[in-house]
Amino acid sequence: MKTALFVFNGDPMCFIHVLLNALDMHAGGHEARIVLEGASVALAPALVKPEHPLSTLFAKAREAGLLEGACRACSVKLGVASEIEAAGIALIGDMSGHPAMRAYMEAGWQVITF
Repeated sequence: MKTALFVFNGDPMCFIHVLLNALDMHAGGHEARIVLEGASVALAPALVKPEHPLSTLFAKAREAGLLEGACRACSVKLGVASEIEAAGIALIGDMSGHPAMRAYMEAGWQVITF
């Protein structure tokens, strides 16, 4: 099973569930990818800092290859594109600067939005 978790919500209490579910899917042998979209892109610069409460989970997800990237258009719009790139997170988006869900669906991925 392949699942792409598209995160639009910028609330850390929502994002923790994305991280936990992606790691759980991965541990269970499923393919999972996290795509940061909308307001969630603004979380990324803080999540790479060790003092952030979710930094350990975020690092685990990144180490497992679960983080696909952050929306290029939203990152630019919210003023965090340079911070995201500096953190080594890919800026992605082949649909007017946004990641296209259709591409994942056509490749057999189940898409879940948060």
